[in-house]
Amino acid sequence: MAKRVLVVDDEKLIVKGIRFSLEQDGMEVTCAYDGEEALEMARNTEFDIILLDIMLPKLTGLEVCQQIREFSNVPIVMLTAKDDDMDKIMGLEYGADDYITKPFNILEVKARIKAIMRRTTVRDNASNAPKTIVNGDLRLDCDSRRVYIAGKEVNLTAKEFDVLELLALNPNKVYSRENLLKLVWGSDYPGDVRTVDVHIRRLREKIESNPSEPRFVHTKWGVGYFFRA
Repeated sequence: MAKRVLVVDDEKLIVKGIRFSLEQDGMEVTCAYDGEEALEMARNTEFDIILLDIMLPKLTGLEVCQQIREFSNVPIVMLTAKDDDMDKIMGLEYGADDYITKPFNILEVKARIKAIMRRTTVRDNASNAPKTIVNGDLRLDCDSRRVYIAGKEVNLTAKEFDVLELLALNPNKVYSRENLLKLVWGSDYPGDVRTVDVHIRRLREKIESNPSEPRFVHTKWGVGYFFRA
């Protein structure tokens, strides 16, 4: 079955080029040119991945990303201005999984999409044996990729869940930021370790009653992060 991609950018030539290239690889591409249109499409159609420009009319890409995260964990790749670190950090803060800087090579875009697709396929084809991790009032259902605190579901992004799952499946094992970046984002990911810090902070804000004094995801200063059993 063809992978469904939503491409969102107000520059129609960029959208046309991405669409042509992805369709050549057998993907099904839908296009949107402003934030409101993108949000409506994301609500009404199930996509495998979304490419989302930050600078959009009507709603910014950050606003669209934030609102999509209220109802979907679809992987989102932000298209950001070249070397604008604030755009990258804000994109991750708002729930994006990855980013690509403009101007970009279409081969890089395709490679990043395929890398995310591979990781998603491996995850979806994993063992069917039920895996549930319970620690205090936290319950992590690895099969359905859902997390509950005191019986109430917590909405995590795909990467936030991946980080939590890796740590929780290996309790008390300390992972360096570099190792987490490689294991969760892949060895071909060009970002830096700040990506990990942003996701850990967002994860704590969602699952910890007091993020400054975490019960679950802890910091080993100067080393990395671990899940306390």
